[in-house]
Amino acid sequence: MARDYWFPGRWVGGTSMILGPLLLLTGTLLRSPFHFFYPQQLAAAVEHPGLLTAAYTCFLAGNVLMWPAVITLAGKIGQTRPAWAGWAGTLVVIGLFERTFHAGVDQAAVNVARHQGLAAAAKFVSDFYPDLHLFSYLSFTIMFGWYVLAVAAYLSRAMGLIRSLALAAMGLLPLGVLKGTEVVSVIGTVGLCVAFLPMGVHLLRTAPRPTRRSVLLALPVTVGLAALAYVSTLG
Repeated sequence: MARDYWFPGRWVGGTSMILGPLLLLTGTLLRSPFHFFYPQQLAAAVEHPGLLTAAYTCFLAGNVLMWPAVITLAGKIGQTRPAWAGWAGTLVVIGLFERTFHAGVDQAAVNVARHQGLAAAAKFVSDFYPDLHLFSYLSFTIMFGWYVLAVAAYLSRAMGLIRSLALAAMGLLPLGVLKGTEVVSVIGTVGLCVAFLPMGVHLLRTAPRPTRRSVLLALPVTVGLAALAYVSTLG
């Protein structure tokens, strides 16, 4: 029995600590040539569909991949500061859910722009903003959670001062529907890379090597998951 196992494990946690921040930074940089606010982001999505699709897809993928990274860091914090770990990890993960919700609205707005025109899409977004929903009350977690996590990482010595400050910079990343890139967006995502990449590399280097049996088992599982992913696109 693997008595020292912790969820999600070194391989998943380490990989997400590397890929998540890098994908967020890539998405942030790809949409940086275009104006920050949603009318210009919608226009760019129509005029440069490939570039903007890549930008928003990378950002969304990075955001989703951050939950194992955050859970992994919270587990490390929890070894000495369990209360801080619980609060910080929960707040950041809820914030990640919120950004994923915004990404769904982004996708809907872009589809409206491409099929019904920019005016209809701009009206769709402007009508959405004042509407209240569950995540209207949880928007503070998107930024505030990173500050709490950074403090927790420092107090628990899971990270040193520099990397904790870099982690806190993620709280500068703007929130909302169809937000482009500002200077603080780059600062935040670069800070996330500084905070998480060294820990991710360390986790992968110290992870137990996969056995031949587990590698052979992973091949059909990967094929099966790819087939399910295709089936999912069929509705």
